Amino acid sequence: MRASRLGDDIDDFCVKCKRVMNHAVVSLLNDGPAKVRCRTCHSDHDFRHEQPPPPKVDPRKAALFNQVLENATAGMPAAPAVAAAAADPPAEAAAVKTKGRKKAGA
Repeated sequence: MRASRLGDDIDDFCVKCKRVMNHAVVSLLNDGPAKVRCRTCHSDHDFRHEQPPPPKVDPRKAALFNQVLENATAGMPAAPAVAAAAADPPAEAAAVKTKGRKKAGA
């Protein structure tokens, strides 16, 4: 593969669009792209080799959420009785009237 040049088209992950999009090479470092410009939203960012940034997960927030979830489900029954509700169809569904057009001769 040939070395990149300024202005070349290259695919990279855009941090603003949050997708792999077409980019133009803006600056080079050691014969490789260092900064690129998105051709869709025109934002400049470092070349990411088509890799999205890692997700921002705070372990303290995740631990707190799990603790709250455990406390909320501690007094709940394991599974509600869904089969009993399915056995009794509602009376409204049986009494549905059909609308139709009356015939001209009737």
